[in-house]
Amino acid sequence: MPTPKLIWYEGAIYHITTRGNHRNDIFRDEEDFQVYLTVIEEGLIYYSHLNYELITYCLMDNHVHLIIKTGKEPLTKIMRRINSIYTRYFNKKYNYIGHLFQAKYFAEVIEDDKQILETSRYVHLNPVKAKMVHIPEEYKWSDY
Repeated sequence: MPTPKLIWYEGAIYHITTRGNHRNDIFRDEEDFQVYLTVIEEGLIYYSHLNYELITYCLMDNHVHLIIKTGKEPLTKIMRRINSIYTRYFNKKYNYIGHLFQAKYFAEVIEDDKQILETSRYVHLNPVKAKMVHIPEEYKWSDY
């Protein structure tokens, strides 16, 4: 069954989740987390003319949460760039063959301020819920 087409309009805000294939880890050490953050930053610079804006993020061992505001183009350009560059890095580093990510990515439109607040709370409490830390500010790989 094909993935339903994302609703898009200029300035749309999305909660994006991308998960490791078979729920496998996509980050195995600190360098991996740092590389993914660098790839995001480079993607934002590369597409600066399209006005993408990273609102918040949390990188877990086997998945990623991003909240991104789109500009002049839908998410596909920046997400394709981020995940393909990171996949090439990961595959080369670990001599990995095959799909790193379970699927393209999941994106949900955030409709209003209440929803963005609830989603941001959910994203930042992810490491707490996973019992990786006691409070969100202890987790190194989020922008809390």
